[in-house]
Amino acid sequence: METLKRIQLVIFIWIFSLSVYSQTTSYQANFYKSYEYEHNSKFTLAISVLSNMYNPNDYFINIRLGWLNYLAKNYAESIRFYSKAIALKPYAIEARFGYIKPLSAIEKWDIVKQQYLEILKIDPQNTLANYWLGVIYYNRKSFTNAVKLFEKVVNLYPLDYDSVIMLGWTKLQLGNLPEAKLLFLHALTLRPDDSSALSGLKAIK
Repeated sequence: METLKRIQLVIFIWIFSLSVYSQTTSYQANFYKSYEYEHNSKFTLAISVLSNMYNPNDYFINIRLGWLNYLAKNYAESIRFYSKAIALKPYAIEARFGYIKPLSAIEKWDIVKQQYLEILKIDPQNTLANYWLGVIYYNRKSFTNAVKLFEKVVNLYPLDYDSVIMLGWTKLQLGNLPEAKLLFLHALTLRPDDSSALSGLKAIK
């Protein structure tokens, strides 16, 4: 009797393992298919493949559907799926950067700004968040806020042209002409004959 129970247990485990394996391979196959459709710009088909096995508690599916809907320009749907991904993993920076894409497409800049701030709470040294938040502040003429962010990026990456040139223009807007001049000259070293750096130097003279 004891032997029979053991055999039944082994059979149960074997059947359960086959079921899990089948589900896993099917799950992966659908993702592979979605990659193939995406590669061929068939975004609607890629979305359909994953929608057929949608699980609201699956972070991977939500973030993938957020991305695919963004590519398909279904921005409201993209925002919805990225929001779910963020709720599932609040400390996942990739989900927040993804969320920013459809928000930027529909120019919801206040929400974009808030997401950059949330990212910097999690990762204060994140260069992308520091840079693009700095750009938002610069465009809003909030130069004292922008300069701190650009300085942080330039300190981390002194040879990053985009950050150097933005810091130069921010210093110029704040009236710090000697530092602005040095930054524009540095930008010219990084990118010879750069029109933005040359315009900055001309504005100082």
